[in-house]
Amino acid sequence: MNIAILSESPADEAALRVLVGYVIGQGFNQISPSLRARGWPSVELVLPAILRHLHFNTNADGLVVVVDSDDSPVHSAEHEAPGYYHPYCRICRLRAVFRRTLKNLPPARGRDRVLRAVGVCVPALEAWLLCGRDTSVTEQAWVDGMASGRLPYTRRELKRRVYGTERPALPFEMKRMVQEVSRHHGDVRRLENDFPQGFGCLARDLRSWKVG
Repeated sequence: MNIAILSESPADEAALRVLVGYVIGQGFNQISPSLRARGWPSVELVLPAILRHLHFNTNADGLVVVVDSDDSPVHSAEHEAPGYYHPYCRICRLRAVFRRTLKNLPPARGRDRVLRAVGVCVPALEAWLLCGRDTSVTEQAWVDGMASGRLPYTRRELKRRVYGTERPALPFEMKRMVQEVSRHHGDVRRLENDFPQGFGCLARDLRSWKVG
């Protein structure tokens, strides 16, 4: 299987490569996207060009896109209703970019389209990294905190818990990310339980792919 990964940094993409392999249950060939992104606005901005490049110029079967939720609304079951679109939900927005970009593209390289897998880390990828090691860090804890106005932790605090600093050097950040996701040893059930929308959507998308 040939898969491209787009996220907010090279460190994020290194961790996601491990997690994607765990979800699909096999190794895969990683395809490099034509552009790189740094942060949420950049990911949304470059996504259409990357999709067109992958569709016409590569043999990519699918594209995985994962970003942080930061302070945006968290995707929910209500967002899955047919035709529903939340203008501030990042999963809804990324899915809309896929739809708009791919709907009029002709088949290319033996397939109709590049498959989609979208996830959002609530509130940041460091929360996923702490899954199974810090039981206070969950998607529901963040949702409840946003609703009450009393957040259970900040994104800076999550960084300190993972790296021991708020500003890790990139090689150290990448090393720690891969170490933490590798603790799951191929079993992502805890991630799906603790992050049922942000990680769960990603896992469901990946498992829906029918390739070959």
